[in-house]
Amino acid sequence: MAAIYSPTRRSEVYKDLLVRQLKEKYNHLCNGVQTIPYIRDRLHSVKKIFVQGGIEYLAGSSWIPLKSHHDVFSNPNIQGKRRILVAGAGYGKSTLTLQFAYDWCYSVQESYLKDVEILILLRLRQLGGVKSIYRAIKQFILPRSSQFNESDLESVIESSSSVVVILHGFDEYPDENSIPMSDIMKMLMAPVFRHFEVLLTTRYMPKKYPPETKVIRLTGFDDRARDEYIRKAVASEVVGVADRIRRRLHENPVLEDLCQVPLFFVMFAHMSHESKTFQTFKTVTRLFQYMVTCLHSHGTNKMGTGNAQQHLMFEKDHRRLDKVAFEGLSEKYHRIVWKRQEMCEKLGKDFYEHYVRIGILIEENVLGNVDRQRSPSTYQYQKEVRFYHRIFCEWYAAHYFAKYAVGMDAYHLITILQCIDPFDLQYFYHFVCGLNSSAVGSIMECVKKNKGGEKFAIMCILEQDRHDESTLDAVSYLCSKPIEFKPEDTKLLQRYTAQLLEIAVKNELFISSVWLKNCYSTVDFSGGNFIKLKSNFLLPVLTTLKKLWIREDGRKITATEMTCILLYSSKCEWLEELNLVNCLLPQSFMAEYLTDLLSRNVKVLWYTALRRPTYSLSIVSGVVKHKYGGRVLTSEEYEMEVEFFRQEYRPLETTLP
Repeated sequence: MAAIYSPTRRSEVYKDLLVRQLKEKYNHLCNGVQTIPYIRDRLHSVKKIFVQGGIEYLAGSSWIPLKSHHDVFSNPNIQGKRRILVAGAGYGKSTLTLQFAYDWCYSVQESYLKDVEILILLRLRQLGGVKSIYRAIKQFILPRSSQFNESDLESVIESSSSVVVILHGFDEYPDENSIPMSDIMKMLMAPVFRHFEVLLTTRYMPKKYPPETKVIRLTGFDDRARDEYIRKAVASEVVGVADRIRRRLHENPVLEDLCQVPLFFVMFAHMSHESKTFQTFKTVTRLFQYMVTCLHSHGTNKMGTGNAQQHLMFEKDHRRLDKVAFEGLSEKYHRIVWKRQEMCEKLGKDFYEHYVRIGILIEENVLGNVDRQRSPSTYQYQKEVRFYHRIFCEWYAAHYFAKYAVGMDAYHLITILQCIDPFDLQYFYHFVCGLNSSAVGSIMECVKKNKGGEKFAIMCILEQDRHDESTLDAVSYLCSKPIEFKPEDTKLLQRYTAQLLEIAVKNELFISSVWLKNCYSTVDFSGGNFIKLKSNFLLPVLTTLKKLWIREDGRKITATEMTCILLYSSKCEWLEELNLVNCLLPQSFMAEYLTDLLSRNVKVLWYTALRRPTYSLSIVSGVVKHKYGGRVLTSEEYEMEVEFFRQEYRPLETTLP
């Protein structure tokens, strides 16, 4: 670029020009949000459709809520140069990154970003083979006519007083393990670009990252967020729409839990608003199947009936697309973007164009063949194609595998699945189990050795409408391990876990132990027929349960609560132990109605803050005794326990009515 000013003035001019070009790109992105695949004639501004969902940061081993997305950069507890924002598929990472770009472009008053000189937003799926961040900016953000070269960009950005870099979609980044290391990986792992503030978004945590990195997560939509989205994006001027959609959710509890995932709720809300019919759904597979059917139906109606037969054939027979999707996900480094010509050749031109029209496949113009030795006039835009969302890729890949799995022995199935990470591609496994019940055993073998694999397996098993012998074998295996409920669990996971336990009870399969970890709320006072969790989910009586653990760090349990817990326990016919951990129990309680526990020799143990079973409870007399020796706990000893409890849990101490 020509130098016509003093060095200082030239630097300011270049910086102003770069900011204008960045904002031009981000404005285009922020004003072209497509809420669901087929709505192309009504693109939205991110300002119109962005809704504040749940967001938390990690402090030690606890997740602490943030008030808004602005806190990601401004909250004093998560200050630093490196942040990772992690969330599952469909939880709104893409929309959030666009909202950050909007905040910067329009200097939103509440936003930390209003005072940032340079904001760089890069989509990592596009950066395969691009080692330099400055080349990435040149190729994927700046207009083709921009006269900035990589050296100019480096000079301007390095001289800026504040730079924020948002790297979106690390789980889709093709060069994670490339050699030599790209600038993207250097930002994460090496002490370079340290003056940049970096926010990385991803489905899963990178294998390596600096210890000072702050971790944030998205937790999805609650009722308030869902209502706000309906008001802002679905039918702001139509009376009764929000009530109708809310009523449909409440009539179908599983669907309501599924709609904690923003992508599912957004698609459901728009489709439910436009459709007079309504179905109930018990699994993710059935819900997604309904959504895909709606996309095809809407596309056929919009394009007319001239090619209705061909459209129906494309909807029913998608084997070639299934194969493309599966091959993309099963490669060592997932492939989620294809050249348009390549995809046309694989699918057939008519099929390809149909899936583009209905919105399942998305075309993007990407500037390619950038080379520092070439002039800007030689740069070429190329059309690339991807799925509207990666969950759609998992849907079609699951169809391929579900058909492929028929008749194949478990060894070969497990070998194939080893290259598809269940925690990165969890919906693939959901869909496979929902489409082909015979695959459950192989999937169990694939995931059960992984940390957290039991919970994942629970979700997969409950994707089935029927429970055959292989399903019951899987239930029996899972129930032989400790089953946990935690506050960070989604409501859907809690519901599926409870359903798993109910299947075990119905089929008289023993449940080794259930842990309620800091998620117990209360027991049904009227009859002890269920435990209420803090999520408001109700856990019924589990007659085949062997051991119940209730851990409530820093909580005081009242005498009335204690009686109700014992009453619930008395209804668990196979119970051998009730264990209460890290909570403060009353010194005495009413127990005259609970002789059934004594007759069955059920142990009731209290693990104090010392993390050992110090005391047992006398069910006959309703007092606390020393576990060893059976001596009744004196008032002085109890007061010592109370004081120790207060010192240990001073920040956490709570009492629930």
